[in-house]
Amino acid sequence: MEEEEEPGLASSSSSDGEEQPTSSPSSSIFNRDSHVAYLEMMYEMLPHYYQSQEINRLTLAYFTISGLHILNALDRVDKDAVINWVLSFQAHPEDANQLSNGQFYGFQGSRSSQFPSTRNGVSIHNHSHLASSYCAIAILKIVGYDLSNLDPKSILISMRNLQQPDGSFLPIHIGAETDLRFIYCAAAISSMLEDWSGMDKEKAKEYILKCQSYDGGFGMNPGSESHGGGTFCAVASLRLMGFIEDDILSKSGASSIIDLPLLLEWCLKRQATDGGFQGRPNKPTDTCYAFWVGAVLRILGGDKFVDGKALRGFLMTCQSKYGGFSKFPGELPDIYHSYYGYTAFSLLKEPNLNPLCVELGITDVAALGFLN
Repeated sequence: MEEEEEPGLASSSSSDGEEQPTSSPSSSIFNRDSHVAYLEMMYEMLPHYYQSQEINRLTLAYFTISGLHILNALDRVDKDAVINWVLSFQAHPEDANQLSNGQFYGFQGSRSSQFPSTRNGVSIHNHSHLASSYCAIAILKIVGYDLSNLDPKSILISMRNLQQPDGSFLPIHIGAETDLRFIYCAAAISSMLEDWSGMDKEKAKEYILKCQSYDGGFGMNPGSESHGGGTFCAVASLRLMGFIEDDILSKSGASSIIDLPLLLEWCLKRQATDGGFQGRPNKPTDTCYAFWVGAVLRILGGDKFVDGKALRGFLMTCQSKYGGFSKFPGELPDIYHSYYGYTAFSLLKEPNLNPLCVELGITDVAALGFLN
């Protein structure tokens, strides 16, 4: 597709006008129509301050399109245009022999990470990234694309090139940090493609277990501080890989490879007196952790211990009257925190929202049949 035809997030506004915080702390109504309008705006044209995130365009598209699906407004997007746009970021090997050359043939995050192709359409420089690939496959699943058309074997065989001897994953073959985020991306990709040949699950499990800290939460790496995002990546990955049961806390006599009592205590202590969730002890509450920590509690079966009324009250202080959610009360909304605000309200069973498959980060409707 030509650049100007790219749906959603294809270009950014260059307006320099000053903006004022637009949250409405006194509101007690989840304004679905305003949120749909906010995401429609993001789908059509990103504001100028997202220019620095050009490399993450597929991720921004995921927040927008998955958000519209949660809000029951997927009819606002052109599904065929979305499919063609997302597929345009896929990297392809020239032949099967290249699958063992150390590269990963997934999806590149944006136009700025792509380079001119050869005459037969093969990309000369391959900057496929695990996080971008997760977002691309999730989007395609949401809009109903048949994932078998992606040549899953090429994606999965080359994904093994990213797994390290300790079980962790690089996000890109040219090298970067390894942490739980990329094990999660590999697990979610494998689950959505219904094929686990792209990773050694046992090695990944051992790495995850080394990340559980003394206080029960999980750090991004072994020995690092417990963190809400890392804890989600750990627990969701273990669930997707089949190493822990769903709603494990309700199973009588259930045993687990992780320290469940400590983990449950750590998660519940993240709900602060203002009703919101924090990502780490002694940090301010933040909209996104209503999902990162709340989703862990949902997987474990501990969400019944959450004070839903207080959490809803906190989230409402971060809701903009023009749509979207901010990170903290009184600040401008952004697409990242808006998306996780919508997921949080889905977990709170807000009327007229699609229920969430928390392990995959997409709706139950989209995930149906793809969760092991």
